[in-house]
Amino acid sequence: MFARLKKRRDLGREGEDLAAAYLKKKGLRLIDRNVRTPYGEIDLILEDGRIVVFAEVKTRSGTGFGGPSAAVDREKRRRISRAALSFLADKGWQDRAARFDVVGIVLEEGRPRLDHLIDAFDLAAD
Repeated sequence: MFARLKKRRDLGREGEDLAAAYLKKKGLRLIDRNVRTPYGEIDLILEDGRIVVFAEVKTRSGTGFGGPSAAVDREKRRRISRAALSFLADKGWQDRAARFDVVGIVLEEGRPRLDHLIDAFDLAAD
């Protein structure tokens, strides 16, 4: 069981590294990663000009259980939204525009396939 958890954690870290590198190449500036708030964790926080981008990264080793982006369900969007609001309040950035991106990565045969959904969802209501 611990080996499986470690493998999943390593897969997630690899996916976040790939996503961060990809987004930086697209011109976004990385602010922070794996930010913990009372409402949950935010994988990547970046800036796209003046827009604060909260990126959820989902990495899979295959598509047997559906694509990675399908894992960002309504409850996950709600938790990310609350965490983002908490982060913005802590920084005093309530007046900044923000968006939520999802980066889905499938690692098949050692080759990553990346799907970047820009503005993937709106701020989720409670």
